[in-house]
Amino acid sequence: MRLSCNAAISKGNGTFSIETIDIEKPEDEEVIIQIKAASLCHTDLNSLHWGKPLVMGHEGSGIVTQIGKKVRSVAIGDPVILNWATPCGHCYQCHKENEHLCENNSPVIAGSNGYNSGHAHLEGTKWKGQPILRSFNIGTLSEYTLVKEIAVVKNPLPNMSHASASMISCGVMTGFGSVMNVAKITAQDSTVVIGAGGVGLNIIQAAKLCKSKMIVAIDVHENRLAMAKEFGATHTILASKDDNGLIKTSQEVRTLTNGRGADYAFECTGIPKLGAAPLAMIRNAGTAIQVSGIEEQVLIDMTLFEWDKKYINPLYGQCKPQTDFPKIIEYYKQGKLMLDDMVSKTYSIDQLQDAFDDMESGKTAKGVIVFN
Repeated sequence: MRLSCNAAISKGNGTFSIETIDIEKPEDEEVIIQIKAASLCHTDLNSLHWGKPLVMGHEGSGIVTQIGKKVRSVAIGDPVILNWATPCGHCYQCHKENEHLCENNSPVIAGSNGYNSGHAHLEGTKWKGQPILRSFNIGTLSEYTLVKEIAVVKNPLPNMSHASASMISCGVMTGFGSVMNVAKITAQDSTVVIGAGGVGLNIIQAAKLCKSKMIVAIDVHENRLAMAKEFGATHTILASKDDNGLIKTSQEVRTLTNGRGADYAFECTGIPKLGAAPLAMIRNAGTAIQVSGIEEQVLIDMTLFEWDKKYINPLYGQCKPQTDFPKIIEYYKQGKLMLDDMVSKTYSIDQLQDAFDDMESGKTAKGVIVFN
């Protein structure tokens, strides 16, 4: 049975509006989710400029309301977390256990603006009578969304706040996975985190889980540095926006690390001119990890690579959703991951512009749209 609901629609020209969309019944391997919460990140702002209309949002949590006849992993009434990296299970990268890089379904590999097999059927969601794409195959800034079964993970903790659960979809997983799956930090390692927003805070608390001996948070906002301490930073540095490439800040890092530099440095700001900044923070043979997904040309002083330094640009914390999401939730259940505390403020869908404004000004670590 078709249903109508409100959704945030990007016009593709830098603007959005709250509109009514129509959703058809799910096909064999599809489900309809009543979205309860959708957290925000800068990618949602970027989607305003992707050149065509789409249902916004790529982080979300909700309840299964309808399922196709071949769906087996979830049932009606199940609480689920949405996942935008939907593996096909049979391409080259999936066989290499790089599910996040799926060559058939990934909205990043296949192109964020286009239709691919990771989408529910194209005619399933319509706006003004015409099919409309869902951001990152899922479109969570909507009261309901139609997605493939592989785009949802059943939440094993049914009483978990949907606002907290929604962040796992991207921000939490990206930070947590960059530490656990990519860097694999140990107790002997020192860690620098550039940018203490949503992703940066999750890197900090994951590094704390790994017992990193030093965790240095860097930001231009004092309130975010205060949060960084709460989440596990052992040291904080208030940076200046006039510090080009954070070179002066890197000298403070070296002072903290006996002149050597950190073992690992993570860039989480999304600011192109800071793309090389983690290289300035690490020791010889250290590792710089560019987490925020900068997709612009960046000029780099190659002396920053001296000597034997590594620079990695991982996607989505190398996520394997069916194993990583439950792992994150188990840490949360044990009180070892602070997710509730990361929700700075909740908003209604009609307050989406306010939520974006607060995010851009640094007032919030994570803003979350909550649906009644």
